Amino acid sequence: MAVAEDTEITRRVISTGSTEIDKKMGGGIPEGSLILIEGSSNAGKSVVTQQLLYGALNSGARCILYTTENTPRSLFRQMQSLSLDILDFFLFGAFNVYPVPSAMSPEDASTAFHKLLDHIASMRGKFDVIFIDSMTSFVSQMPEAATLQFLTAVKEFVDDNMTVFFTLHTFAFDEAMFMRIRSLCDAHLRLRVEEMGDKLVKVLEVAKVRGAAKTTGNIISFDVEPGLGMKIIPISKAKA
Repeated sequence: MAVAEDTEITRRVISTGSTEIDKKMGGGIPEGSLILIEGSSNAGKSVVTQQLLYGALNSGARCILYTTENTPRSLFRQMQSLSLDILDFFLFGAFNVYPVPSAMSPEDASTAFHKLLDHIASMRGKFDVIFIDSMTSFVSQMPEAATLQFLTAVKEFVDDNMTVFFTLHTFAFDEAMFMRIRSLCDAHLRLRVEEMGDKLVKVLEVAKVRGAAKTTGNIISFDVEPGLGMKIIPISKAKA
């Protein structure tokens, strides 16, 4: 795992693989955190997830991705197009990916929820970082109480030093429910698309990172360029 040195203690953090983005996140995501990545459609949730996955793997973490967005082949192809090549990690067993159906009945969603929780539990001690992209297909078919129970159970894994990222679309819940979910999380990254001048720019707000080495609350504007991945755009330039 990436290690950042404080003057008195050593902090273990999950790096994004980008020094510039890490700085905006207060130095990186502390290990043993539950992280919500929230955003509208096409706001860049999967790209940010893939950047975090790439950074975690290159920091030495063993990672799993549960995805409703990609097949393994399409994931590797998409990440390679962003200069985020993780195939070797997969081939050497440091990474695994599990596709999850994106459309489910309430009964299937309930079964999948329990299977997912059991599978994550079986990975304790074998993998360090879990990514779920996205949980929207689960929660859209489940009672709100079931989502809170799931996240409460996942917090037990986090307390055992596992790090868990999950994405949700902003339409998944009303604001009152989102506030309850955010309160359970150690970190909250919020994504949106903003019109700046004559451009549509993706914006990442680092709303909270509990235990960060430095102050957070930063705004990151970025674009996604083929062959380059996330390209940070200075706010002044984005508004020009």
